[in-house]
Amino acid sequence: MVFRCQRDSWARQFTTRVVSCRAAELRPEGGGEPVHGFQVVLEDTILFPEGGGQPDDRGLIGDVPVLRVTRRGPEAVHFVPAALEPGAEVLLSLDWERRFDHMQQHSGQHLISAIAEQMFGFKTTSWELGRQRSVIELDTPLVTAEQVGALEKSVNEKIRDRVPVTVRELAADDPEIETVRSRGLPDDHVGPVRVVDIKDIDSNLCCGTHVSNLSDLQVIKLLGVEKGKKNKTNLVFLTGNRVLKSIEQSHSTEKALTSLLKNGPGEHVEAVKRLQSSVKLLQKNNLNLLRDIAVLIAQDFKSKPAPKQLFVLHRKEGDSEFMNIIANEIGTEETLLFLTVGDEKEAGLFLLAGPVKAVENLGPRVAELLGGKGAGKHGRFQGKAAKMSRRGEVQTLLQEFISHQNPGA
Repeated sequence: MVFRCQRDSWARQFTTRVVSCRAAELRPEGGGEPVHGFQVVLEDTILFPEGGGQPDDRGLIGDVPVLRVTRRGPEAVHFVPAALEPGAEVLLSLDWERRFDHMQQHSGQHLISAIAEQMFGFKTTSWELGRQRSVIELDTPLVTAEQVGALEKSVNEKIRDRVPVTVRELAADDPEIETVRSRGLPDDHVGPVRVVDIKDIDSNLCCGTHVSNLSDLQVIKLLGVEKGKKNKTNLVFLTGNRVLKSIEQSHSTEKALTSLLKNGPGEHVEAVKRLQSSVKLLQKNNLNLLRDIAVLIAQDFKSKPAPKQLFVLHRKEGDSEFMNIIANEIGTEETLLFLTVGDEKEAGLFLLAGPVKAVENLGPRVAELLGGKGAGKHGRFQGKAAKMSRRGEVQTLLQEFISHQNPGA
């Protein structure tokens, strides 16, 4: 199970032959309908199949894009959208940016795991190479900020020391394997065993692709720790180009905030705190005004000489409390109320209140008309509405219900 990509992680193109090609389906990682295509096995490959915590590579076979690479026993299986002729000679081209990113993160993980164990006795139980950040699961319930700082300083010193990284192959029964750090081999592993050595720092069984010198990592940034599962701690990190991209994004955000807040980066936090306080005060005042408006609306309705049996109101600004205040003020023993808040062209909230039997009968039908969901009890049925534009249909339904209840009206 040692492919060309594992023997030479820096190879970007490679000529080989197609061994087999068969129709298959690929289920997208984000879900959705399966993609129809073909599983292609080559004599050898520079496209790494996912494994060891490292995602698979992308690239081209000729001009056919490779959408996924997986391992099946000793074979690397390439999923492609077009059939390839068995026996044909093909040129593989690697998506180098993706590969080098994976090499940096994976070698960075080896270094961090080794130094964390040497300095603090923290063993790595698993890791994940994510799309934006990577996570190492450490077998400890607590990692302090001081330990994170010391660990970050140490790993970056090793990078500056330009420590070599080498890969060697051992027979599966070689006794030296027992002295190498490992989390075990896959059950279907066949062939020689790869050992990744960071000189005088670490030896680790690994199937992934790696840099040839720690200086290739450029820099490691430990972003901090998060609580893991079963008394473990997740250490979050970035390596190499991901650190540079993170700095670039942070700098762009800083520039934008400087422009918006009209002050320097050192004053951003205090400025945001002041804005939050102002917003909270405005929200509080807005809620008080909405409550006052709700009371006035109800009093205006009640002051009319001949109150109607149906009260309908829509307001763009408002919330559930606003609608319930109106219902409380008007009373629901005789009047049927249909209240809505939100943008008429988008989603919103609704409240149907009135005599218990009427609301029990009409509530689910109102929710259905509004394309929403709701629940209710004691003469009130409220919920979310996806189709506020159908309020007129609800009003017609309620008017017909009242007319049916009072045929002489």
